[in-house]
Amino acid sequence: MPEQFRVHDRTVTYLDSAPWPSGVAQRVAPVGLADGGQGAGPQNTLVLIHAFPMNADMWEAQLDAVPAGWRYLAPDLRGFGRSDPDQANGTAAPSLDDYARDILALLDHLRVDRAVIAGLSMGGYAAFAVLRLAPMRVRGLVLANTRAEADSEEARKGRTDMLDLLAGGGVAAVVDQMLPRLLGETSHAERPAIVRRVRAFALANSAEGVRGAIVRMMNRRDATPLLPGIQCPTLVIASDEDAVTPADRAREMLAAIPGAQLSTIAGAGHLSNLEQPGDFNLALRHFLSQRLGG
Repeated sequence: MPEQFRVHDRTVTYLDSAPWPSGVAQRVAPVGLADGGQGAGPQNTLVLIHAFPMNADMWEAQLDAVPAGWRYLAPDLRGFGRSDPDQANGTAAPSLDDYARDILALLDHLRVDRAVIAGLSMGGYAAFAVLRLAPMRVRGLVLANTRAEADSEEARKGRTDMLDLLAGGGVAAVVDQMLPRLLGETSHAERPAIVRRVRAFALANSAEGVRGAIVRMMNRRDATPLLPGIQCPTLVIASDEDAVTPADRAREMLAAIPGAQLSTIAGAGHLSNLEQPGDFNLALRHFLSQRLGG
């Protein structure tokens, strides 16, 4: 069942693998002690930030395979899934920092001091925003099927065209345009159920949320200067059939982030966690165990 809390008169919903009683602080375990030696339940937190135009439900397979000693959180970004969109009377230009502040508000709500931040595609852009705003709260990073650089002029033109498509045909038109490239050739050929699920997840989102996300991605800051200064354990995930963010982008980030490690998912396109959940979960579990003591 989705949980929810309020941020500035907006409802933010999230999925929680291990809900704790309201007002109970969650301690961060020392490395090597998944439960802090107290036997009190999950002590380590991983936040999963969804892709565009998906929502928190895309992380179902990960929420069903949480390693012992860990708690997974998956928020619906504003206007996606069950979260309220931007407030109509807002005056500030939409920014990925808005998503980051909502994620930090979620950690505050649950009294989690530090967490591993994992984002796929647009979720990776939001993860960089969290790192920029509050590096002391980022215990580790997972950057899946994403890139650090800002949009090129060509990419910005594509975002503008997508805004026009949304205005004329609604969310369904955007989904129909994106679906062929969101999934890899193997999924399209062999996994029709995955194709149907992805379409259903995307159609559950509001036009306001999709519009706000397009503007935020189009205007996002270049995160490349952040990469050499990343000091927390970092996992970069790529997949061999990703037509949106080719594996070369992942290797570029890998080379720039000190001590980062790379996992390449075979037989998957842009939504690697949905297309090959077993391999994705294995890469995640190995990283958490080997680099973060969980």
